[in-house]
Amino acid sequence: MSAIALYARATAGFDERVAHALQVLTEAAATHGAGIVQSTSLGVEDMVVTDLIARHQLPIALATLETGALHAETVALIGRITTHYGLPVQVFAPQAEAVIQFVKNHGTDAMYQSLDLRKACCGVRKMEPLGRMLAGRTAWITGLRREQSNARGEVPFSEPDDAGRTKLNPLADWTWADVWHYVKLHQVPYNPLHDQFMPSIGCAPCTRAIAVGEDFRSGRWWWEQDGAKECGLHVKHDDAAPAVSSLIGARP
Repeated sequence: MSAIALYARATAGFDERVAHALQVLTEAAATHGAGIVQSTSLGVEDMVVTDLIARHQLPIALATLETGALHAETVALIGRITTHYGLPVQVFAPQAEAVIQFVKNHGTDAMYQSLDLRKACCGVRKMEPLGRMLAGRTAWITGLRREQSNARGEVPFSEPDDAGRTKLNPLADWTWADVWHYVKLHQVPYNPLHDQFMPSIGCAPCTRAIAVGEDFRSGRWWWEQDGAKECGLHVKHDDAAPAVSSLIGARP
C-alpha cells in the first residue's frame, strides 16, 4: 500500500497551515533574495517545500547533499525534480579524498562501531558539504517538523543558526497527515522508499523501515540511544566537528 493511501487525510486547519508556509517562504525570498537556498534532504517534507517554491515561482535556489551513501531511489529524485518542475538542483558531494581516507582508516561499517565514528562519518559526508552549500548564503530552508521527534518538538518557523544565518522551517506545525494530503492534492513526486515504511530516509547504511508504534525517526541510527539520533545538520553546537578532525586521519 502506498504512503498516500496510508497517511493522507484532510484535517482541520490544513489550508491555513499551507497558507502560512507559503507566507514564510514568500517573505523569506523577498528578504534574502539570492542569499536564500532550500537545503533539501529529498524526503517527503522537503519535496512539499520544493513544490511550494515551484508552484508559486518563488526565486529560491534548490540544493542537496549527495553523500555517496544514499539509496538509488533517493538519488533518482534529483533528476525527477528537474524533470517535473523544470528547476535545477545544485548537488554538493563530500570531498572524495576525505571519504577514501575515512573508509581506509575505519572501514565501511564505521558508523556501527561508535557514536564518535558515526558522527565523524556524518561530518565527512554531510557537514563539510553543507558548509560549502551555505557559504555566502544568508538563509536556508528545511523540512523540519515538530512532530518528527521529541528533539524537534519545539522547532520554530524561523531561527538563527550557529553562523548567524536565518534557518527557516515553514512546515514546523504540519502533521504527517498534512504532508501526505498535500502530496496527494498536488501529485508531488516522492521517494518510493516512503512506501516501504521509511518516513525518515538518510544514508542507506543508517536507515531502516520502522514498525507500527515507532516514532518517525526510529529508523535512523536505530542502534544508538534516542538522544543521539541527529547527524549535526540541525543541531546547534554539535560535537561532530571535533570528532571529524580527530578521527578522519586516526588509525583504529
